[in-house]
Amino acid sequence: MARTDYYKVLGVDKKASADEIKKAYRKLARQYHPDRNPGDAAAEERFKEVSEAYDVLSDPDKRKRYDRGGSIFGGQGPSQAGGPDMGAFSDILSDLFAGAAGGRFRGGATRTRPQAEKGRDLETEVSISFAQAVAGAQVPVAVSTTAPCPTCRGTGAEPGTEPVVCPVCHGRGVESEGQGLFSITRPCARCAGSGTVIEKPCRTCQGEGRQRELKRYKVNIPAGVRDGSRIRLAGKGEAGLRGGTPGDLYVVTRVETSPVFARKGDNLEVEIPITVVEAIRGADVEVPTLDGTKTLRVKAGTRHGTVQRLRGAGPPKLDGTGRGDIHYRFVIDVPEKLTAEQRELVDDLGRVMNGNPREGVLRQAAASAGEAR
Repeated sequence: MARTDYYKVLGVDKKASADEIKKAYRKLARQYHPDRNPGDAAAEERFKEVSEAYDVLSDPDKRKRYDRGGSIFGGQGPSQAGGPDMGAFSDILSDLFAGAAGGRFRGGATRTRPQAEKGRDLETEVSISFAQAVAGAQVPVAVSTTAPCPTCRGTGAEPGTEPVVCPVCHGRGVESEGQGLFSITRPCARCAGSGTVIEKPCRTCQGEGRQRELKRYKVNIPAGVRDGSRIRLAGKGEAGLRGGTPGDLYVVTRVETSPVFARKGDNLEVEIPITVVEAIRGADVEVPTLDGTKTLRVKAGTRHGTVQRLRGAGPPKLDGTGRGDIHYRFVIDVPEKLTAEQRELVDDLGRVMNGNPREGVLRQAAASAGEAR
């Protein structure tokens, strides 16, 4: 089986950082996502390929084994049929041996056979409208994941056969070596610590026990979610190894911006333009809400930037404690051009208004300058 160049699949250099790999994956995943290419088998296959590449290169251990040319599946891969994959085994041994606490007394070696391993958690993003985020919705999500191989039922062995006890470690999963009073244990190089070997790997999954497939789910988006909220789907992640439980799937919401409302925590903010006359004399103005419009009273003498709050009119709170508020910020709309009649009226208004509003500031500035001298 030809070895896939995962770096080429993602279009990144072999020295690419984790952030560069993640950025490349997100770009390609959005481009080839099945929801954006309905009925396009080629795009779906490309999406699976991109997801598989990211699965390997985003995991430091898998990436290291892949770069060394070894199996990324440890001792459960097809390399066991003809002998150990020394690239993968040497990597596993170096990692585990580095964490070992010195030696052990002879005869005191413990069995390190790995137990069932939980599947990896997955994360995907879903784009929703501002209205869907406020009211809640059910949206489709497609994710490339792994599931137990239907041919071997997750054993990794060809149907009709079973993994056999490792002939090197006799099922203990470890080898011991040393002289005198002390001996050092290390994972068995033949079975990579599993205690068993697969003599006839499954032809469908090549001995891994899992295979990649595209899963589609209907995700319930709760009312009040924000941009970046994470929704957990328990057990919808990757399949586990050796009978382990599957991981979880986390759906991250990406909420489209609203042309009217700005989200600020549990609340919303809206800018409401008012005229100079409305600011001076006061007025009843119509403002938008999530459920239509409402009339608010602008007090006489309202200043630019004054905020008025409408309690409980905002989006639902995710903790179920009610709804947020809407904050209306009044901004005075000053016309850029005036007709001759308007200029005359403004001049008349200026003559009868209360003097120069800057007198107090200028007086205080002059007094401060005098004290300094």
